[in-house]
Amino acid sequence: MAGVMFCEPRHLYNIINQYRWRSRLAEPNYLCLLDARSQLEFDDSHIVTAQRIVLSPAGQYVIPNPEELGYVRFCVVYDHDTGFLTDTDNQEEEEEEEEEEEEETGSSTSSETEISSSDSVCSQSPEEGDALFHARNLEQFTRHPVLLLKGGYRRFSACYHFLKSHKTLWMPQELDTFQPYPVEILPAKLYMGNFKQASDKQIQKDLRIKALVNVSEQPVILFAEEGKSLHVPVPDSLEADLFSSFPTISHFIESLEIPSEMQNEHETKPGLCGAALSLGDPNLWVPSHRRV
Repeated sequence: MAGVMFCEPRHLYNIINQYRWRSRLAEPNYLCLLDARSQLEFDDSHIVTAQRIVLSPAGQYVIPNPEELGYVRFCVVYDHDTGFLTDTDNQEEEEEEEEEEEEETGSSTSSETEISSSDSVCSQSPEEGDALFHARNLEQFTRHPVLLLKGGYRRFSACYHFLKSHKTLWMPQELDTFQPYPVEILPAKLYMGNFKQASDKQIQKDLRIKALVNVSEQPVILFAEEGKSLHVPVPDSLEADLFSSFPTISHFIESLEIPSEMQNEHETKPGLCGAALSLGDPNLWVPSHRRV
């Protein structure tokens, strides 16, 4: 079995907002996002592109497309608040580090056991939380660990309210044109995106961006009114020297007056706070190739 791993809200946020020449959500085997809440809660709102796990006429939960789950890169399950998790902040950080190490080493297992159609339904034990219950049942179908969203929908929607949706069906063309948000480097503090994202007023509002670092050949106005910005003149090329500009960028970010609690939390990353990096030539219509 592939196993079950915890997933912080910011990790799911970054999974949703990955793209190449288009959003990766348009790839059939990229993300399977499953909502384990009630029908009423799901209809009220849910995370963008999520599907609800439904009951069969016999009263059993049905595993969606068990044959296809083996090819899915990310399978994420969430309920209302994932209330069974009682980890402290330090324990969460240790688990995140272990998760990153496992992902870097590619440590995952794949099941070679054939699954019959009768194995695609299962009954719930009253002692288990909904998300954990479904994650444990899904792991036998996936090659990669099933991800369990910490804090569930309540925590995710509080952090990323702009990724809530009422849509229950997404057409391929809608996923093709899905507009991703910048990658989150530090929670609610530092983001990295391209010029189009950095100049988007709605993104600036949703992420509460107060400062921008524009890395491109030409200076541009990224804020209509308030807000600080720094222009770093670097060609939009793979051979461009970004490292020599790091001291200037670091000094600019440090001038934004990082809260003391942020300094303590990220002692190895001083000065990274409340800013967004804009990479790429603003005159190019295609997204910059320098992105996470």
